[in-house]
Amino acid sequence: MTLIDTRTPNPKSFIQGATGDWEIVIGMEVHAQVTSESKLFSGSSTEFGSPPNSNVSFVDAAMPGMLPVINDECVRQAVRTGLGLKAKINKRSIFDRKNYFYPDLPQGYQISQFKDPIVGEGSVFLDMGGERIEIGIERLHLEQDAGKSIHDQHPSMSFVDLNRSGVALMEIVSKPDLRNSEEAKIYLGKLRSILRYLGTCDGNMEQGSMRADINVSVRKPGGEFGTRCEIKNVNSIRFAGQAIEFEARRQIDILEAGGSIDQETRLYDPKTGETRSMRSKEEAHDYRYFPDPDLLPLEFDQAFIDDLAQHLPELPDEKEARFVSEYGVTPYDAMVLTLERETADYYEAAVKFGSTKRDGKAVANLVTGDIAAYANSQGLSAFETHIKPYQIAGIVDLVAAGTISSKGAKDLLQVIIAEEPEGEPADLVERRGMKQVTDLGAIEKVVDEIIAANPDQVAKVQAKPTLIGWFVGQAMKASGGKANPQALNEILKRKLGLE
Repeated sequence: MTLIDTRTPNPKSFIQGATGDWEIVIGMEVHAQVTSESKLFSGSSTEFGSPPNSNVSFVDAAMPGMLPVINDECVRQAVRTGLGLKAKINKRSIFDRKNYFYPDLPQGYQISQFKDPIVGEGSVFLDMGGERIEIGIERLHLEQDAGKSIHDQHPSMSFVDLNRSGVALMEIVSKPDLRNSEEAKIYLGKLRSILRYLGTCDGNMEQGSMRADINVSVRKPGGEFGTRCEIKNVNSIRFAGQAIEFEARRQIDILEAGGSIDQETRLYDPKTGETRSMRSKEEAHDYRYFPDPDLLPLEFDQAFIDDLAQHLPELPDEKEARFVSEYGVTPYDAMVLTLERETADYYEAAVKFGSTKRDGKAVANLVTGDIAAYANSQGLSAFETHIKPYQIAGIVDLVAAGTISSKGAKDLLQVIIAEEPEGEPADLVERRGMKQVTDLGAIEKVVDEIIAANPDQVAKVQAKPTLIGWFVGQAMKASGGKANPQALNEILKRKLGLE
């Protein structure tokens, strides 16, 4: 594959070395397990966590005379993913045999796609602090997974579990357009989000159903591509960022010391935070690719593609744009709300609850603020907490009606979190006496008492009006936090002669 540089050098991404600036160049090969109940070429189950070697057919075990049969659902899922990546769908593709020996590859070859993949070039767009960048997709091809070698259950023996053998994978290959670890992490997150919206992969990296091979090289800004090293099977977005940071610095240190980079495959060790050599890697593997003689070329027509395209869900980019235009949220909040489809649905259910469409910005502030903080403390996403959309809607409505203040909203949310998880907000406010004081006479009485008791502070605030916050704090404390803030400020300014 010929590498083409499509990114303009960005000084924000440069790394300072002893001899000047360096630029990281990153490309990724993401292996995403296809959502399907059976494997790519057999009817065996793909269920995760089954006992070892319990989901294995004669085809998966490469028994003589067993022939592969393509799983139509896996083809549909690959095409849907390609459409989600705004990529070219190839109506004719070919399955090839990729020949190499490894103990967990029973056939001695992997059925994959080489020159003629099912999906061609596409794009993923990243939001980078207000800047929108395009990361090119080189290709997506279907292939079968290998089994799993297990080395830690016996001091002198290794075991092979073939449950994963033959499971359908989509290998999504990016162009070398990523330039730092933050972009790489956001790219992985965005790609996982697209796959989950589509339902074509669950994206559970901790279970191995999505994992990344990361190609890292360094160069002087705008120069020729350097020699790359591949970091295999990274199964965490956080680990991906750490691996890139370490590997880039390792290569820079070698080059600045007068050495050269050997093209090799490396592994990332999260315990040490370092990459280590796994095996040398020549410029081109001799995998002896050739078309699989047991499988005809895969062909379908435009009508098949069009039908799948018509039934795609609203994807993150489109949903993000709609949230900005329809609900008036900031682009950043829209991005946060749409990273997970379930969070976006949770937010929208709160905005639209009942017969009234409420302020989308107020709902977003609650979901991405106090609710997100609580969710993070529990290791959850906002939609996974016990706080229901109707409760969010109720809190926002009470603030909008002036029944409670913004501080009262925080207090009410804490009641729902810690004491009454099924509580209806309006009922809680009534029962617990949390209503905001809007009686101007009652507020004036509180203000008069504070002013009379603090003549020195009155003189100070009249000399320096910005000190009015002291009186606001005292009045809120005296009213138990229930005084209407707007009414309180107006009365204070009038009583203190600051208008």
